[in-house]
Amino acid sequence: MADQYQYNTNEEKIQKDSHTKEIDLINRDPKQINEDVVKVEFEDVIAEPDGTHSLDGVWKLSYTTFTVSKYWCYRILSAIFGIPVALLWGFLFACISFCHIWAVVPCIKSCLIESQCISRIYTLCIQTFFDPFFEAVGKIFSSVRVALRKEV
Repeated sequence: MADQYQYNTNEEKIQKDSHTKEIDLINRDPKQINEDVVKVEFEDVIAEPDGTHSLDGVWKLSYTTFTVSKYWCYRILSAIFGIPVALLWGFLFACISFCHIWAVVPCIKSCLIESQCISRIYTLCIQTFFDPFFEAVGKIFSSVRVALRKEV
């Protein structure tokens, strides 16, 4: 009885931990899925070639404006739309998981079972009809010799 209680407590703890695990607030892309996609800096977008330079003050103010507006625009958009979009993505992936678990995998398993049955019938037909035929043809042509001569 005590072992069963201990097992249930551990199972509940594991289930609770998977939904409430602590997230890393410093490294928010631990698998680096956005490593090369969204790292857009000022120098990646705006560049002045040699001989075509704006005033130094304009260049510095442009850099600051770009950087600060990108930072705050992302923060505001994520504050407004982050939770609803996360809800939509969660719903979408839940639906995909549901379909995969309850429709795709059983369908594939069913097809595999049916294909094994068809494979056995196919193998039986081949062994019954075609194997003797090709063995006979092989015996007929087994005495044929091919000689290559090089003519000068």
